[in-house]
Amino acid sequence: MATTDGSNDSTESEGGPLARWTSSVIENQEKRDRLYRALFIVAAGFFLVTTLFPFYWLLVLALTPTSQILTGDWSLPIIGIEFPHPQGFNVYAFVEMFEQVPFHLFMFNSFVLAISTTVIVLAVATLAGYVFGRLEFPGRGLLMLVVLMISYFPPAAFLVPLFDAFLGNAVVIPFLGIELFESPRLVNTPASMVLPFSALFLPLAIFILTTFYAQIPDGLEDAARVEGTTRLGALVRVIMPLSAPGLATAAVLTFITVYNEYFFSSIMALENNPENWSPLLGGILSYQTQYTTEFNLMAAASIVGVLPIVIIVIVAQERIVSGLTAGGLKE
Repeated sequence: MATTDGSNDSTESEGGPLARWTSSVIENQEKRDRLYRALFIVAAGFFLVTTLFPFYWLLVLALTPTSQILTGDWSLPIIGIEFPHPQGFNVYAFVEMFEQVPFHLFMFNSFVLAISTTVIVLAVATLAGYVFGRLEFPGRGLLMLVVLMISYFPPAAFLVPLFDAFLGNAVVIPFLGIELFESPRLVNTPASMVLPFSALFLPLAIFILTTFYAQIPDGLEDAARVEGTTRLGALVRVIMPLSAPGLATAAVLTFITVYNEYFFSSIMALENNPENWSPLLGGILSYQTQYTTEFNLMAAASIVGVLPIVIIVIVAQERIVSGLTAGGLKE
């Protein structure tokens, strides 16, 4: 009759190599650390390869002359893998892109649209987030659900009525034919793009700030109110500094989304030129004509256009981390 120790020994002997290796890793702290480090390196390497390869491909296209893009050999054998590489070294493409198209004006348009929308969204979402997160009133949950429902509608659903209104047509009551007023003509202006952007991105910002504002202890706001500060003063001096990560997150998401947007702006700008406030993507598509397509210039413009976003994301990440640390120290 086998003893308890004997049964355990027989169980371990019956286990396969994978089971024995798993058991040894679980019981050994040093092996667990090595395993976690290896898994982290593999996951980080996969993420970097899949994320950075499109930028490498853009660099390859930008440095390759247009005459060799369609006819050149894109394969470079590396460890048995056909790897794309530049055909030539045409750095002049980064200068030619500004000479052929005023690309800096398209970038300026995108910055103006993104900054304007971000300011409007943060201003409205800050007040709305305070109301939803800090105040109690009947129907708060239902009203919040209605606000979030707006974000589920596709942007194309609002396109036809908005375009008709921005053309300066008269606003008429349906079925009655009563003319209320004549809307101003806003096409080819920043307002025709900033207003729809603000309405579309506002629900997400309200949800983010409501979540952050609701987590602030009531005692901090009450202490500020006792000192004679109004609700608006407590919001600006106490709640917003402690919710810096939420503000940074809402601002960065709104800015990046508007900076990369082209659906509304391509329609509200009747012609693809910087005078009509056509954005960054409109400038990239300007290198494509009816008969020719400058692939290297489009790639160079894409690289130049994405650089500001990369810088902003790096800076915003630092702000988010510092905001989290500062909030923890203050509390």
